[in-house]
Amino acid sequence: MKRFLYLLLLPLFSIVGCNMEKEIDIVLPPHEPQLVVECYLEQNRPFQVTVLETSSYFDAPTPPIVPDAEVYITYRDKRIKLTYKPGYNNRTNGYYTHYSYTKMQGKPGEIYGIEVTDGKGRKVTGFTTVMPNVPISNVEWKFNDKDKAYLLTTFQDDPNKKNFYRYVTHRSSLRNNSDREFVTTDELTNGKETSYGSAYDYEEGDTLILSLFNIEKQYYDFLQSVEDAKNSNGNPFAQPAKVKSSVQGGFGIFTNLAIDRKKVIISK
Repeated sequence: MKRFLYLLLLPLFSIVGCNMEKEIDIVLPPHEPQLVVECYLEQNRPFQVTVLETSSYFDAPTPPIVPDAEVYITYRDKRIKLTYKPGYNNRTNGYYTHYSYTKMQGKPGEIYGIEVTDGKGRKVTGFTTVMPNVPISNVEWKFNDKDKAYLLTTFQDDPNKKNFYRYVTHRSSLRNNSDREFVTTDELTNGKETSYGSAYDYEEGDTLILSLFNIEKQYYDFLQSVEDAKNSNGNPFAQPAKVKSSVQGGFGIFTNLAIDRKKVIISK
């Protein structure tokens, strides 16, 4: 019986022992760089735009800037040309390539446009509709018996519109990485007083900056697709995800930020 079992296992050992590896050369098509545009308009803030171009997956990780790009912001009967002046925004902790001293002073419902061209004949356009602020009506917290506090941020949803929100919490400064961040819709809370809660993550004396963004659907879709792309990158079991741009002729996002902020210090 044992001899018979050994004979049955011999073919299996032969299969396991053989070399199943095989090198395959995959010929990739040449990469054609496209313009990438990122712009977030903020009330009473100067226009700042980042213009780059896409690069191959195997290229060196250096920012592919486009010095000859021309950028215009349009609104009402105005067409503002931005200057190529790469810099760093200390307040938002981000870089930009084009700048204008003209400040955005838009009213809800107004439409702003962007136009980007370069010496290669590439052109990117996009539009954004100015959103109204949704005020934070109340912020409260409660401690447990371990001296840890949870946070509750409350606001009133507009029943006459389909709204999309981005909620961000920072500790101490906006320059720090966000402590908590997510996007959501009012699909289940339309017209209701809505609260965003947290876990028992905070201690007495913590300084928190709470930001509630009333965002466009195109920005909501962009953020969701970016998160999906991050989650699928390097995961062999995930479907590839494509970033949903809000601009035409290239990649990126052009939108406005309607923000209400509260700064609180956790205390008993």
